[in-house]
Amino acid sequence: MDIFVLVLEIIGTVAFTISGAMTGLKKEMDIFGVAILGLTTAVGGGVVRDIILGVTPPVTFRNPLYAFIAIGTAIIVFIPVVHRWMMRNARIYEKILILMDALGLGIFTTVGIRAAYEVSADFNKFLLLFVGVVTGTGGGILRDMLAGNTPYIFIRHVYAVASLAGAVVCIFLWTVTESVYAMLAGMAVIVILRLLSFHFKWNLPRAKAFGNMGSPPKE
Repeated sequence: MDIFVLVLEIIGTVAFTISGAMTGLKKEMDIFGVAILGLTTAVGGGVVRDIILGVTPPVTFRNPLYAFIAIGTAIIVFIPVVHRWMMRNARIYEKILILMDALGLGIFTTVGIRAAYEVSADFNKFLLLFVGVVTGTGGGILRDMLAGNTPYIFIRHVYAVASLAGAVVCIFLWTVTESVYAMLAGMAVIVILRLLSFHFKWNLPRAKAFGNMGSPPKE
């Protein structure tokens, strides 16, 4: 189980790092900015998770493996031939970003549930759900804030809802089957929902600016 989780965390770290680094490239950041954005996206959710669970210092600082993987991945993405290939077409860029984000979201949501389960003696379902979603979405929120964007979670597709749905499936199955299968099922639900929402342009209802007050005033 430990090897399984380690492999998942490495895959999730690489996936989230790529999504963060690509955002930095789009913002025309330098190599330091790209590396920091990739690192923050990869480990940010885990740091928030550990703080909520009272795990101090957070695992990221006690075992820098994930930070090193994130920084190394971000530097590779920054290499001109690599990032030119990734960004040569807007559609390709968007597909890579969505796929990496979906993988990272699925993996870290379920890994977050496992971490919460280990410290929750009474199997507190609300804690498991909350920590899972925070772990999955926290890095992306920090990424968007550092990049000066409205967090993706609040405006596009069913990002948090996908994490929430996968978390519910994972928590339910955890009580009736092996935890490995519960995590894989939760991840599958999240990735599939994210990709379907991207393909079919599913979005939650959005508020109209100023409601019925007319157009906003011109500056």
